[in-house]
Amino acid sequence: MIRKTTPYKVRRTLRLLTCILIALLSVPAGAVERRVVNDGQLVLEDIPPIPAALAERLDRFQQLRSTRMLEWAASGRELYARSRYEGVNQVQRIARPGADPQQLTRFPEPVREVVRQHEGRLLAFTMNDGGSGLDQIYLLDPADGNVRQLTETIGALNNGMVWDYSGRNLAVRSTRRNGRSNDLWLLNIDKPEEARLILAVDDGALWKPVAFSRDDRMLLVQEYNSITDSRIHLLDIETGLLTELAGLPDVDSSNVAVAFDAQDRGIFFVSNQRGRAAEIGWTPLDPAEELRWVESNIQWDITRFELAPDGKTGAFLTNEGGLSRLYLFDARRFSFRPVSNLPVGVAGDLRFSPNGGRLALTISTPTSPGEVYVLELFRHGRYPGRLRQWSSGSVDDLSPEELIVPALGSVPAIGLTPDATLYVPQFIYRPDSNARSKAPHPVVIYIHGGPEDQFRPGFNAMVQMWASEMGVAVLAPNVRGSLGYGRDYLALDDGKEREAAVRDIGALLDWIATQEDLDENRVAVFGASYGGYMALASAVQYSDRLVGAVSFAGISNFVTYLENTADFRRDRRRAEYGDERDPQMRAFLQSISPLNNVERIRIPMLIVQGQNDPVVPVSESEQMVQALRARGGTVWYMNALNEGHGYEKKENRDVYQQVTYLFLRRYLLGQ
Repeated sequence: MIRKTTPYKVRRTLRLLTCILIALLSVPAGAVERRVVNDGQLVLEDIPPIPAALAERLDRFQQLRSTRMLEWAASGRELYARSRYEGVNQVQRIARPGADPQQLTRFPEPVREVVRQHEGRLLAFTMNDGGSGLDQIYLLDPADGNVRQLTETIGALNNGMVWDYSGRNLAVRSTRRNGRSNDLWLLNIDKPEEARLILAVDDGALWKPVAFSRDDRMLLVQEYNSITDSRIHLLDIETGLLTELAGLPDVDSSNVAVAFDAQDRGIFFVSNQRGRAAEIGWTPLDPAEELRWVESNIQWDITRFELAPDGKTGAFLTNEGGLSRLYLFDARRFSFRPVSNLPVGVAGDLRFSPNGGRLALTISTPTSPGEVYVLELFRHGRYPGRLRQWSSGSVDDLSPEELIVPALGSVPAIGLTPDATLYVPQFIYRPDSNARSKAPHPVVIYIHGGPEDQFRPGFNAMVQMWASEMGVAVLAPNVRGSLGYGRDYLALDDGKEREAAVRDIGALLDWIATQEDLDENRVAVFGASYGGYMALASAVQYSDRLVGAVSFAGISNFVTYLENTADFRRDRRRAEYGDERDPQMRAFLQSISPLNNVERIRIPMLIVQGQNDPVVPVSESEQMVQALRARGGTVWYMNALNEGHGYEKKENRDVYQQVTYLFLRRYLLGQ
C-alpha cells in the first residue's frame, strides 16, 4: 500500500524531535520524573502536569454519573439502586420516580453485589479493600442503616450470594478453604462463624449458587469453565448429591442457569447447545420428563433472563448487533412478546417487583449514562403499560446534541484462510461538522477487554470526550473472539489463533486509509485489560502506522500473567489463552507476548495500572515499562495504589481520563 505523506506529519515530526531534544537536555539520562497526587495514592511517572484549563474543560464529562438498578424493597413501592457518592458507588433508596435518592451506605470503597431477602427487608452486599477482588459479605438493615460484617476471611473472596426462602441463610461462593477453589458454603446470618461447606470443588472452574428451591432443600448451581463451556447442576444440600441438569458431554456449550419454575418441577436456563443463538430452555428435575425449548425465530443471543417471584412471568433481553431489545415472557404458555417503547441503547439489571406487576431495569444510551426505568406491566387494561424513568438523570452540563451517536459498520479482514473474508463489526463515532478538528480526522481505535466481551453503544464518557470535545473519530471494533456474533466467531482467537485478532486491527488500519474523512497518519490505539494486551500487541505489529498507544492493565507476557494471576481464576484463563505448563504452548505464548517483542515498539506509550489488581497483576505493567525505558522509549506510567482491575474511585479516574486526553492531544493531535 502506498502511504500518504502530509505536511502535517512533517510538522508533527519536527515538533516531536524538538520536544525530545529539550527533554534530553533538561533531564539526566535514565532519570524518571515521579510525582504523587490524591493523598499519595496515585503515582505518575514521566507524565507532565495537567493544565488547570484542561481539567476544567473536561469536568462536565467527569461529573456525569450513572445509576443502576439493584433490588426492589419488600413493599414493592420503592427500590434500591447504586450510584456514585463521594467518589465511589454506594447504595441508595429511591421512593418514587424522580425523587431525590436517600443514601444508605457511605463507605470509602465501592459496594458491589446487593441481594435482598425473598420476603424480608435485609440486604446482603459485598465490598473489598482497594480493588483487591477479595470480597467480604456484609448485612444492611435499610430501616435503621445498621451494617454488620458477616465474613472476614483473610486472603479469600466471598461473593455470589443467594438467599434461601427462610431468610436466615446465604449460599455463597468462597475460596476460604485454600484460597484457590471456588467452593460453595452455607452461611447463617446469625451465626456466620459456623459457615458450612456444602460443595468442595478442586477442578479450577468457577462454581456459584443461583437459586434455592422453595423448600430450601435444593440449590441450583452454575459451573463455568470457559465462555464456551458452562454447565448447570442441582445440589441436594443435606446429602451433597450433585446432579447435572444441562450441558453436553462431548460438545462445549454455554448453559446459564436462571431459576426454578413456579412448581419447582424444573429449571429455566439459557443455552446455545443446539448450535443456535443462545435461547431459553426448560429442563425437568424428573429424568422421565423431556427437555423443552422456547421456540422462536430470534436470531440473536439472549443475554439476560429473569423470572418474577411467582415464576409465572418473566422478561429477557436480546443483544441485537450490540443494542438491547426487551421481551416479556409467559412461563405457563412458553410464549413471549416484544416491548417497543424502550430508549435505544444497552439494557440490563432486570428486576421484578415482589408482586410481579412491575419490571425495573437499567438503560444506557450513547448520549445518556445508565438510568433506572420501571415498566408497569398492567395499566388501564394495557399490557405492557407505562415506562417511567425513576432515577433523576445526570447529564447536567451536557446536552445530547453535543454528544456523538455511533454508527454500526463492518471491516473486511482475512478469514480462516487467505482467500476467505471475515467481516469485523465496529461502531464508528464520527465528529460532526462543528468538531474542533476538521476532516480528515485523527482516529483512536478503542479495543474492548475480555477477550470474551463486546463493545456495545452504551454511554462512554471517555469516548465522548475524544469525539465531541477533541474532535477525534473513535472506532470501536469487535474483533474476532468477541461476544454477540455466535459461538464460531467467539472461538476464532482461541489458543494459537491469538494473533488473528491483532491482525484485525491491521485490517482496520487498511480500512482507515480508504476513508476520505479519516487521517491514516494520525491513528492511536487504546485498550484495557485484554484490550490493553491488544494495544501493546498493536504497537508491536503496527508501530509504523500508529502514533501512540494506551494500555490499561494490559497483559505484557502471557506466561508471567498466567503464573501470577489470582489462583482462583488461573485455570479458566488457561482455557482461553492456553496452558503455559505445556512446553509447546509456553513457547508460543512467549513468542507473541509484547514484552518479548519490545524492540519493535517505536511509538509513545501510556501505561496505566492498579497496584492491587488480582486479574492482571501490577507486575505485567511494571515489566513492560522497564523494558520500554531500557530501550529509550517514551512511556508515561501511572499506578493507583488503592485500586485493582480498573479505577473505581472518581478522584483517580478523573486524573486517568485527563492524562489520557493529554497524551492523545500531544501525540495524536501534535499539540
